[in-house]
Amino acid sequence: MNRRLCILVVAILPVAAGCRMADRPSAGSGGGMPVAQSNAGPPRIERGVTDVQTSEEPAGVLLLRDVLALAVSRSPDLRSYPYEFRAADARTVQAGLRRNPELAAEVEEFAGAGDRSGFDGAETTIRIDQPIELAGKRAKRARVARLDRELTEWDYAAARLDVIREATQAFVAVLAAQDRVVLTGKLVELSRQAQLAVAQRVEAGRDSPVDGLRASVAYSTSQIELQKAERALNAARHKLAAVWGGKTAGFERVSGDLYELSPPVLLADAADAVAANPDVKRWRTHEQKTRAMLRLEKAEAVPDVTIGAGVMRFEETDDSALVVGLSVPIPLFDRNQGGIREAVAEVAKTRRQYEAAEIQTLAALSEAVNTMSAAYEEATILRGDVLPKAQQAFDAAQEGYRQGKFDYLYVLDAQRTLFETQADYVNAVDACHRAQADIRRLIGAVPAGMDDDVSTAVPDTPSGEVSNEQ
Repeated sequence: MNRRLCILVVAILPVAAGCRMADRPSAGSGGGMPVAQSNAGPPRIERGVTDVQTSEEPAGVLLLRDVLALAVSRSPDLRSYPYEFRAADARTVQAGLRRNPELAAEVEEFAGAGDRSGFDGAETTIRIDQPIELAGKRAKRARVARLDRELTEWDYAAARLDVIREATQAFVAVLAAQDRVVLTGKLVELSRQAQLAVAQRVEAGRDSPVDGLRASVAYSTSQIELQKAERALNAARHKLAAVWGGKTAGFERVSGDLYELSPPVLLADAADAVAANPDVKRWRTHEQKTRAMLRLEKAEAVPDVTIGAGVMRFEETDDSALVVGLSVPIPLFDRNQGGIREAVAEVAKTRRQYEAAEIQTLAALSEAVNTMSAAYEEATILRGDVLPKAQQAFDAAQEGYRQGKFDYLYVLDAQRTLFETQADYVNAVDACHRAQADIRRLIGAVPAGMDDDVSTAVPDTPSGEVSNEQ
């Protein structure tokens, strides 16, 4: 009879094992439940950019597209997202699993008195219980996990745009700093030539020694300005290298047309323009997630059932029999009232957060558009009107000084005006490019000509880190 008992137990075990086998993903399923894709979902994320995934520091001359490719593929701010996606995928897999069966064993009527002493009259039951979730809890739980994974994709899209904006602005800052060094170098050379010319005129008795002192002060001041410009360029280079995680700025220089400006575009509908911003679009997915959580909480109010089957052995008669069980919780007190109320509040809260995010983005977009318009107008006026006149005034002052019509103080004033105007022009162009990068970030766009494969790639996790974690 013991043999028959063992045969019955062995017959029941594959049934429970089949429940677990049915939950295992197939070889082609990617290790989890399929992630729903929709037209309104986050951008398709491609993994791996092998052509720029190197640890070597870039050298030579860098273009904007080179900087953007390096920033997206190697930015420290994006390097954690492969782990975020793996964790989200793991949560999706876990959410779609069935509950494990339970093996229960009971021994009754033993170690008593009389006929029930020892195990002569014992009754042994071996049973396997399988909890069954009702109201579609497993599907609803998997839906929440998939939407959570989609939120991770939106967060990555927003972080990627942040990196692109930071890289663009850092590139423009280096480009402007290079021009400032060139401009200040010209000022130093001009001051040096002026000092020599004034020194000759002082020796000839045509100018006062005071003019010689002024020329010497102007030359020394220009050298100080050159040192400041070089230090600013060095800082800008290191800031640019930090965008792609570089510890040193090993590149030679950056190349681009700093003074090629695009006129500001007036947005017909700002609300439609910011609709592509991941910071705004993520809230729609977040609202879907809170609604899915509300449906899950309502499903949790439905009690699950547990069914079981097994065999019972009677030692006294050496007989055995099958046993079947069914247990259902009675939802008398706990009907998940609190969980449902919390989920309802989260849905309403998410709607308000979505509205707040949209308003803040619209305000930031308006500020960026106004900043770009003002900088573009300033740069246009400086280039078309002020700079030519300042150059003419400086040339006339130099010629008049050589002819003895003006004193050197007049030349210094014209020189200072010219180079201050040139510096203002560089600053205005720099501000225009920075504001344009802010606008692109706020409307969810990337610079024209940027490789789409690079702009949507997620940096790969180093294989060494994976093996160590496993």
